[in-house]
Amino acid sequence: MRVGLYPGTFDPVTHGHGDIIRRACALVDRLVIGVAINRDKSPMFSLEERVAMLETYTKALSIETGCEIVVHPFENLLIHCARDVNASIIIRGLRAVADFEYEYQMVGMNRALDNSIETVFLMAEARHQAIASKLVKEIARLGGDVSKFVTPDVEASLKAKLAP
Repeated sequence: MRVGLYPGTFDPVTHGHGDIIRRACALVDRLVIGVAINRDKSPMFSLEERVAMLETYTKALSIETGCEIVVHPFENLLIHCARDVNASIIIRGLRAVADFEYEYQMVGMNRALDNSIETVFLMAEARHQAIASKLVKEIARLGGDVSKFVTPDVEASLKAKLAP
C-alpha cells in the first residue's frame, strides 16, 4: 500500500488544498493529511476545528477518488510524522516560485534525516494558485466574499469565528 503524507496547518482548508489532495490521491492508496500544531503560528482555528473541517472536506473526496484519506494531527518533526504513519512519500503543494526556496531547504533537511522518504511537489491548478489561507482569512476579516476559495462549511466557520 502506497501511503502519502500531505502536511500543513490548513487554517482554514481551501479549494487549493482540495486540489492538491485530489491529485495526491491519484499517487497513493492512503493519504494522511497531517495537521500541524505549529506554536510559531497563531492559527485562527483550534487544532480540533481544523481537523473537523478537514474531515468534513475530505469525506466526499475519499469516495470520489477511492483513496483512503485520514486526518492526523502532529507536533513532531515532519519526518517523524511520516515514519509514524508509514508514509513513503511527503506531498507538498507549490503555488508560486516563492514557495520553492523554502520547500527546497525542507527537502534537503528531510533527506538528511531519512533519505528513504521522498518528497513530491504538486503545482496547484492555475485557478487555485493565488489561494492562500492567510489571504482568505484577511478577506473574511474585512467582510469580503470568500465563497470562491472555500466550501460553504468553511465559509460558515470563518463567519462564526469572526462574528462580534
